[in-house]
Amino acid sequence: MIAGLSDAEVAQRVADGKSNAISERATRSVPDIVRANVFTRINAILGVLLLIVLATGSLINGMFGLLIVANSVVGMVQEIRAKRTLDALAIVGQAKPLVRRQSGTRTLSPAEVVLDDIIELGPGDQVVVDGRIVEEANLEIDESLLTGEADPITKAAGDGVMSGSFVVAGTGAYRATRVGPEAYAAKLAEEASKFTLVKSELRNGINRILQFITYLLVPAGLLTIYTQLFTTHAGWRQSVLRAVGALVPMVPEGLVLLTSVAFAVGVVRLGQRRCLVQELPAIEGLARVDVVCADKTGTLTENGMRVAGVEGLGAPVDRVDDALAALAAADPRPNASMQAIAESYQRPPGWVATATAPFKSATKWSGVSFGDHGNWVIGAPDVLLDPASAAAEDAERIGAQGLRVLLVGTGDVAVDHPDAPGRVTPVALVILEQRVRPDAAETLDYFAEQGVSVKVISGDNAVSVGAVADKLGLRGETMDARRLPSDPAELADALDAYTTFGRVRPDQKRAIVHALQSHGHTVAMTGDGVNDVLALKDADIGVAMGAGSPASRAVAQIVLLDNRFATLPYVVGEGRRVIGNIERVANLFLTKTVYSVLLALLVGVECLFARPLKADPLLYPFQPIHVTIAAWFTIGIPSFILSLAPNNERAYPGFVRRVLSSALPSGLIVGIATFASYLVAYHGRHATFQQQEQASTAALITLLMTALWVLAIVARPYQWWRVALVVGSGLAYVVIFSIPLARKAFLLDPSDVAVTATAVGIGALGAGAVEALWWIRARMLGVQPRLWR
Repeated sequence: MIAGLSDAEVAQRVADGKSNAISERATRSVPDIVRANVFTRINAILGVLLLIVLATGSLINGMFGLLIVANSVVGMVQEIRAKRTLDALAIVGQAKPLVRRQSGTRTLSPAEVVLDDIIELGPGDQVVVDGRIVEEANLEIDESLLTGEADPITKAAGDGVMSGSFVVAGTGAYRATRVGPEAYAAKLAEEASKFTLVKSELRNGINRILQFITYLLVPAGLLTIYTQLFTTHAGWRQSVLRAVGALVPMVPEGLVLLTSVAFAVGVVRLGQRRCLVQELPAIEGLARVDVVCADKTGTLTENGMRVAGVEGLGAPVDRVDDALAALAAADPRPNASMQAIAESYQRPPGWVATATAPFKSATKWSGVSFGDHGNWVIGAPDVLLDPASAAAEDAERIGAQGLRVLLVGTGDVAVDHPDAPGRVTPVALVILEQRVRPDAAETLDYFAEQGVSVKVISGDNAVSVGAVADKLGLRGETMDARRLPSDPAELADALDAYTTFGRVRPDQKRAIVHALQSHGHTVAMTGDGVNDVLALKDADIGVAMGAGSPASRAVAQIVLLDNRFATLPYVVGEGRRVIGNIERVANLFLTKTVYSVLLALLVGVECLFARPLKADPLLYPFQPIHVTIAAWFTIGIPSFILSLAPNNERAYPGFVRRVLSSALPSGLIVGIATFASYLVAYHGRHATFQQQEQASTAALITLLMTALWVLAIVARPYQWWRVALVVGSGLAYVVIFSIPLARKAFLLDPSDVAVTATAVGIGALGAGAVEALWWIRARMLGVQPRLWR
């Protein structure tokens, strides 16, 4: 055995910068987060408009500048919270290599590995730095995540290994030759771990909506600036304030912020349940999943096993006990089954191993040759034996009770022979008992209620897997995966017909994921073993157990650090909260932009044609303070509450279409109603200041009534708190209009009863039109309208 580095050599390499101390997660630093949230395009636009307003000397109209502070502070606080949660969980969930040094062999964090360290490898271990093999025993490494090569590669002493690959079978050790940023997969790992919204369907939809808004903003903004400054002749201060009052509500200042906050809050909430979200879109993606492929061992059942009994097949008991103890002692990295055997048979007979064959998911057996004591194998009875044999039938009968059954037998050739295991003589059946997770049935019931199909795909005997599925109440037929067709179309049809699959090979798990996707399904794959890695990688959402292999954790988007399958419904719930609530919020913001742009266009067009028609050009109805208070309770506070509230409504595709089909007509109704109210109350550019203030107030009343009804529509289906939110928002404006000091500060004058009554009437008509639109839209989309949950 090659000795590792001394402590002095390790310290010297750390001092020389030859360690693997790179950031495990590429989260932004706190200064980066501050800069990213302060120096945004929207803050820049609002900042320029704020300076223009302050130049007029009207401080009250500069209140919208508080949005800059609110946007920055809320965004920073939430992202910093999410960063701390992710960083803390990443340390718990990271791969921990087993490093051999002169002071002892122990697990370390990847950052503590230094150049020339000796790192031991076993099944499921991830290669954390580049290196060269110095010891091996039947070592096979899968490099598919780096090279795309699907088949495992046998490694001999002197062969190179790349970081990011993982061990499929056998054991060994390698010397670190490239560490830190020089390692092959360092940059790939950094990119894969970023706190990002890349490839998010929701974020892409938001970007498309923002593009649409940009197309509206440019012509409307230019027209407003020109007409208010050069055609109204109202004085530069009044013209500037009206122009800014038109431009400010066009900017969807909170939409991107609330989207990011909703994701960040989701990360924190899931982090409290010890769920590590390695890619943020996974929260959203799991909400869209309609098929969950679950492994049995470690997912539906607990990881630990115990030997429930041994059924001899004619061999002496002492010989069976010695063989089991010797097999367990000869395995340097035992899997769960062999660990259970080792715990029950702790006194090996001292047999000397002359050849070994590690367990592989593809072959379903392992073995050791012990010279004169024979060639012993242990594995799946239905693989090692003729299915028609008495021993195989006994194993099938026991497996039908949901127990795992392994065959112990002797082969007629050495286990490392090309024809191994050869002809196997059965010696005994080892019966292993696994505990079904107490919360697995409840989780499966949840998915059934939500219309999510569950497919159990396991490497265990199909009868045993089917029995466990029956215990959990999972309905459907069971199939032995060795009978699955290889043709993708036929495979997809078989997956529609069956629910539970046993004896599934790793390549079949991957093919199953692809086949389900070919039928339009969004697939989540859960697993914990090295045999799940390729399927986890190719699924739409990969979910790994924290106690699983480092390789499975490395490729999954979500890691359940508490190893509880029952955490998945909470992840689904967070995704649904994000998608459903941001859709509501997007409706509010886009409606505001549409009615703001429409109002600006209507006023601008009137100004252009006013002089030829010998009419008075219209001043824009609102000053910045008016649109600021209008946004407080129709959008700002309600959207923040709605974005963070619970929401278990199932996510459906078509986010952008639904938002546009709702917000566009609603915005048109609000804009037209507000413009009509303003026209009725407007007394011309020669009106007194009081008359102009009354006209602006009338337009504001109409806008608030119709916009509040849009909020009432968006808040459906109602729950008590949503009704309270809508009613509370309306009462807040009643309070503002009722307090003389508030009326004076916010430039409001509802004293003309006739003008105010007309505004209320037009507002009521607008609200009625918004309500009618909701029912008509539901009928056109074929959706059942729901007033109450």
